[in-house]
Amino acid sequence: MRLYAAVAAGGFRRYATYRMATAAGVFTNTVFGFVMAYTYSALWDARPRLGGYDQPQALAYVWIGQALFAASALFGGGFEDELIARIRTGDIAIDLYRPVDLQLWWLAGDVGRALFQLIGRGVIPMALGALAFDIALPGSPLTWLAFLLAVFLGFVVSFAVRYLVALSAFWLMDGAGAAQVASLSGMFFTGMLLPLNVFPGLLGEIARALPWSALLQIPADIYLGTHTGWGLVRAYAFQGGWALALLAVGRLLQMVATRRVVVQGG
Repeated sequence: MRLYAAVAAGGFRRYATYRMATAAGVFTNTVFGFVMAYTYSALWDARPRLGGYDQPQALAYVWIGQALFAASALFGGGFEDELIARIRTGDIAIDLYRPVDLQLWWLAGDVGRALFQLIGRGVIPMALGALAFDIALPGSPLTWLAFLLAVFLGFVVSFAVRYLVALSAFWLMDGAGAAQVASLSGMFFTGMLLPLNVFPGLLGEIARALPWSALLQIPADIYLGTHTGWGLVRAYAFQGGWALALLAVGRLLQMVATRRVVVQGG
């Protein structure tokens, strides 16, 4: 585990070197957050309690989304482009022969990336949003801890989805199409544009049952106090269940791809 902790620390340091990119990201998230916040204000003025949220809760949802946008890779981004490139060029064969677990290696690096993005690109927009708007804030430190645990589980689900996208390059030869489909799905089903609670009927039920809801909707609802007691346990079970299922599928595909590489190499 010491090795993977070092990989995670390396992922954190790697993204910490891109200071101008981080500053640009903070600016972009903040501007987009203001646009979304004013849009939500107008919408909730016209439709109070839409999705079960009052206006301060809806505004908090906006800024949580901006805080998690890069950290949870809501629209994709992170390690998958690099992994797809290594598969396409054949360099992945070197990775598969190394005495480390491929999935855990990339997971550790992505956790380091996510942690930096949460601190580097998440805290400032969230703080500015809290200063500029009347947003709901948790009244208990335990709620913050529960929220951060949900955010971490969302990180893992996000990684698992993007790992599957990257592995598709073994069969598609170019994972760009799969990555684009995943990005468009994430744009809609994470709840980044509108909370999934707003989606009507069957569409809302399907959206909330998909893994993307673990990235933003569930952490936001935990932050807002929607999930407490056994409801909180069920929310964590939902996130953990999707994480384990997707990681298991990723490991299965990794094994199939490894055999394919070994056969072709032999």
